[in-house]
Amino acid sequence: MFKVGLENYTVMGKHGAYDFEHQEEQPFVVSIWVELHNSSFDDKLANTINYAELQSLVDKVIIDSPPIRLMETMMVKITESIKQNPLVSKINIRIEKPKAALPKDGGLAIVESQWPY
Repeated sequence: MFKVGLENYTVMGKHGAYDFEHQEEQPFVVSIWVELHNSSFDDKLANTINYAELQSLVDKVIIDSPPIRLMETMMVKITESIKQNPLVSKINIRIEKPKAALPKDGGLAIVESQWPY
């Protein structure tokens, strides 16, 4: 089994459950790990998943999309894109929201998922 990952990729977006979170950008920290079906790469990028593509998928969902209320929804959108690659057997995603609107200081808002669910 081989894994390809992108860890601690920080992007700015205007997302959150509350309307005021859609007014100013805040950071989202994304980590993705993808497990592959194959182990024969023949030194070709086409035989694996490109971590640059993972970055682009994250950008498309968090930077380029209209406001999303839930990080869970972000994860579903990212997962749906990644799983289109037939080489992918498993996906793990973690999204952190360091500036989440929490009632008290402290804590880190995190959502994690694994596909298949």
